[in-house]
Amino acid sequence: MAGQSRQALELPVFEVPPKVLIVVAPYYADIATDLVDGARAELVKVSAKVDLVKVPGALEVPTAIGIAFRQAEYDGFVALGCVIRGETTHYETVCDNSNRALQHLGVEGACIGNGILTVESPEQAAVRADPGKENKGGGAAVAALHLIALKQRFGSSKREVGSGQVSGSA
Repeated sequence: MAGQSRQALELPVFEVPPKVLIVVAPYYADIATDLVDGARAELVKVSAKVDLVKVPGALEVPTAIGIAFRQAEYDGFVALGCVIRGETTHYETVCDNSNRALQHLGVEGACIGNGILTVESPEQAAVRADPGKENKGGGAAVAALHLIALKQRFGSSKREVGSGQVSGSA
């Protein structure tokens, strides 16, 4: 929108470089390459250790992140891919379900930057993925880094929801 300003947060500073897994669905190869390039460029700025895995499509991205979240030692994750609207409701199914699954993992404590593009056309995807234009891959990496920093700030102790004691009596 014209006249709207955007504010970018400064990258967090880490005492120990974070370990980040990029999970990408390379269905649209050129778009995926740009998304990964943008993400890597941001992660390099904080000396992050980066691994990359490829999955068949956007629906598999949350599953791969979920497996890694439970079974591997990563501080955060960058979800990348692209869904372009077609003539069927498949677009809504893929967009809604991949986003919902990523959000669920985030609420469970996974530090995820969501860079799965949901667009109307290949032209929109190209602009959003391009590291020299909208750089949504880089934005997803930055989001993951901020969540990692926040998790470190709050500490690693876990408690059950509702486990806090109520002071006073009714």
